[in-house]
Amino acid sequence: MTSPDPPPMPRWTWQPHTPGRAAEAQARHWLAAQLGTSAEALPLVRDGRQRPTLQPPYQGWDCNWSHSGDSLLIALTGQGRVGVDLERLRARPRALAVSERYFTAAETAWLDAQAERDRAFLRLWCAKEAVLKAHGHGLSFGLHRLRFEERAGALRLVDSDPELGAPEEWRLQELAPAAGYVGALAWRPHPGAPADSIGDPR
Repeated sequence: MTSPDPPPMPRWTWQPHTPGRAAEAQARHWLAAQLGTSAEALPLVRDGRQRPTLQPPYQGWDCNWSHSGDSLLIALTGQGRVGVDLERLRARPRALAVSERYFTAAETAWLDAQAERDRAFLRLWCAKEAVLKAHGHGLSFGLHRLRFEERAGALRLVDSDPELGAPEEWRLQELAPAAGYVGALAWRPHPGAPADSIGDPR
């Protein structure tokens, strides 16, 4: 007996972004193109937690975006919930102190052992924030309420608050969309959802 195929990865794109400009207008244009409509007609609103939400007739789709420096990361799926985070690589002298305050003890121990601590910190931060953005509560939910481990060179969600669902329900793709940036794309597929287009449509 063969294993079922894994859920398709959400569509995503990286784009140059002008610092200081609102990212939503740029994200709206890409999302509209993916959905075959105009940016002006795309029914994109914010929910009570300021998370972007698509309204009918696109209520079966979910989107998210993140910008840092001069880069913008956008994702779209028709199979569940999606979240992304993007961070520019730079020195993080307080990385371990931040981890001790906001991450789990096991994650802090892992971070302390990393030769490239700044990159490792951002990998972990992006992974956590991407999941929390997909969930819908963002950072206010608590970074300590989910735990990642590095396995075979990739971060995997191994423990999570029950409100987030079981760890095995989540998928994570670490991204390096541009030089000097670290990113993550997290998604939680709906069980039995129809297949969506796979991968990076750039």
